[in-house]
Amino acid sequence: MSLSLTHDHVGLSVTADDLDATVTWYATKLGFTVDRRFDAHGTTFVFLISGTVKIELLAGAATRQGPTDDVLTSMDPARLHHFCLGVDDLDATVALLRDRHVELIGGPMDVAAIGQRIAFVTDNLGNIIELTEPNTRYASR
Repeated sequence: MSLSLTHDHVGLSVTADDLDATVTWYATKLGFTVDRRFDAHGTTFVFLISGTVKIELLAGAATRQGPTDDVLTSMDPARLHHFCLGVDDLDATVALLRDRHVELIGGPMDVAAIGQRIAFVTDNLGNIIELTEPNTRYASR
C-alpha cells in the first residue's frame, strides 16, 4: 500500500510575547490573513492563510532563536532549515519585499539543476523562507 500525501501547513513555534508581532509581520510583509485563533493545552494557535498556503503559529513555551543574515551559514544545527513559498515573479516579489523593508539573506539565484530561481528572506523571528518562481518562467529566460 502506498501513501497518498498532500501538504497541509507549516507549524512555527513562537514565544507568547512574539505572537502578535509575528502575525503582523506575515500580514504586512507577505499578505497573510488570520484564518483561526484559539487556545488549547496551554498554547495559543493562530492559523494564517494566503491562497492555498497555511502557516500555524504555536505560542507556548518556545524560546527565541537568533536571526541569520546568510542562508549558506545557517545550515547547522540539524533542524527544519526553511520552508518555501512559490511566487509568480521572483524579481517583482523581491522588489516588493525590499519596499516593505524585508532584507534578502540569499539570492536571487538560478539553480539550473532544478530549473528554478530562488531567494531567501527571514521573518521577524529569524525563520528562513525560500521564495521560488515556477519552472516555466525560468525555462523561458
